Amino acid sequence: MKTQKWNELEVPLSGPVLKTIEELKFSHMTPVQAASIPLLLKGKDVAAEAVTGSGKTIAFLIPLLEILQKRKEKWKPTEIGAVIISPTRELAVQINEVLQKFLNNIPHLKQVLLVGGATVAEDIDKLKAGANIIVATPGRLEDILSNCKSINLGVYVKSLEILILDEADRLLDLGFSATIDTILSYLPRLRRTGLFSATQTKELQQLIRAGLRNPALITVKEKANISTPSNLTNSYTIVDAQYKLSIMIDFIQNKGTNLKYMIFLSTCACVDYFNHVIQTLLPSVQVFAIHGKMKNKRYKVFNEFRRIENGILICTDVMARGIDISEVDWVLQYDPPCSASSFVHRCGRTARIGNEGNALLFLLETEDAYVHFIKRNQKVDLQRIDLEPSLTSYQKCLKCMRDLQKHDRLLFDKANRAFVSYAQAYNKHECNLILRLKDIDLGKLAMGFGLLRMPRMPELKGKTTTSFKEDEIDINSIVYSDKQKEKSRLEKLKVFQESGIWPTTYKRKRKQTESWSEVKKKKLEKLENRKKRKEKKMKQTITTDEKKRQKRKFDEQDIEELAKDIALIKKLKKKKISQEEFDTAFGID
Repeated sequence: MKTQKWNELEVPLSGPVLKTIEELKFSHMTPVQAASIPLLLKGKDVAAEAVTGSGKTIAFLIPLLEILQKRKEKWKPTEIGAVIISPTRELAVQINEVLQKFLNNIPHLKQVLLVGGATVAEDIDKLKAGANIIVATPGRLEDILSNCKSINLGVYVKSLEILILDEADRLLDLGFSATIDTILSYLPRLRRTGLFSATQTKELQQLIRAGLRNPALITVKEKANISTPSNLTNSYTIVDAQYKLSIMIDFIQNKGTNLKYMIFLSTCACVDYFNHVIQTLLPSVQVFAIHGKMKNKRYKVFNEFRRIENGILICTDVMARGIDISEVDWVLQYDPPCSASSFVHRCGRTARIGNEGNALLFLLETEDAYVHFIKRNQKVDLQRIDLEPSLTSYQKCLKCMRDLQKHDRLLFDKANRAFVSYAQAYNKHECNLILRLKDIDLGKLAMGFGLLRMPRMPELKGKTTTSFKEDEIDINSIVYSDKQKEKSRLEKLKVFQESGIWPTTYKRKRKQTESWSEVKKKKLEKLENRKKRKEKKMKQTITTDEKKRQKRKFDEQDIEELAKDIALIKKLKKKKISQEEFDTAFGID
């Protein structure tokens, strides 16, 4: 599609919008903008699919603002004209920031951001203070619509002109389908709706049919059957499980620590652990970590990483969608993502809006079939690059990981949690036909995590881990650097050594004044009571069984006597015995 200038649109844009576009230095429309904006301005519903980083945010913000400005009646302070729903807090904040730049030139329209991090009461106060545009995550918006008696948001949205679902496929992937249905039930049907996503799914097609009136379907790709931008170089490398970290560290050092990297890992626990490891291995580099279990801290970290010129962000797929971080040079996928679509979205954090970018996927020797899967499923062409492991670098990484765990038991816990979570996530992988945990050498994998010993876990049952070399250290000698945690651990350890009972099952809500000797006494009493209850139950069972046997015995005797009586009656009828003989047998005088 031929790119257009903003003044070439059929429906002319307003002065404030054009002024903001000029301030943002967007000289031309991207293909998705050129296709979507005219249709939305003409009153059409739009379902747009475009590669990540193609300018979808501007594609829906401009028509949204034009529609609100063109209404004849002036917007009341608490009258909502537009709602934008985004799957994650970070993306919602980012959209809100871009929207604010436009509203600086359109002062009569107000916006409000409804996401986690602030209390519901604070959000209600913002709405009551006045807003015409809501930018929200689905959970928070549904909560305020359905559960807040102090505000009737359903009345506020009666005049809604336009609804935008950004990263609509991701909204459904995250399980927000029922939430979206609830939100839609509160919104007027006579509205314009825009769905914007990087991939189309069956669930999204169902949502399009349910929520849009005769929509215009737009698919914008830079090349036929290609899901990623043409200025993005996608590569993969095959590595041994134990050398993966050292190879990645060598790769970063060779490419330069003055660049911006995003490293994607499969679980929150892996992010927590490798964040400490990479910070130690690359002390001169700013390293940040973000995952879904972080709450208020998440946006602060995200904002800091956006601000810096070079550094590393270690994250889960919570950062894979729609997040616009300028000039990310390399996306490193340390693990294959849990879904094929996530692969495309991870790569899309680089090469945004015409910039060049690079993405590298690290695969184990047993995962090479994943390359063909991605080529067929997502139409992504991957080039292989060979990265040779360095024994010196590997030994340095292994020593670093093990030393970290020995100096602080918290890191020992994090390492084990990371390994276990990785194995569990791998078992639930979307591509479990080609990515099978049983194919991986778990001993080498554990060496790649720098474990001191193999953890106890169901996934290891029946597996041989001869390739794992356990560190010769007494695990109980590793202490927490946190004195309070260490004191608690030593008390528990003492109980275990004295009684053989490890008190981890004791309720955490115990009184602070309660000593572990009291805990031990209670646990022993509990075990004794359990033993008594078991013995009592056994006696009751024996008594019940005996009664059943006695009853069964009596029943059998009754049946035998009844059978004899029936036989005598038959003999009497057939005149095989006399009446006197019959009376004698029945004891009748």
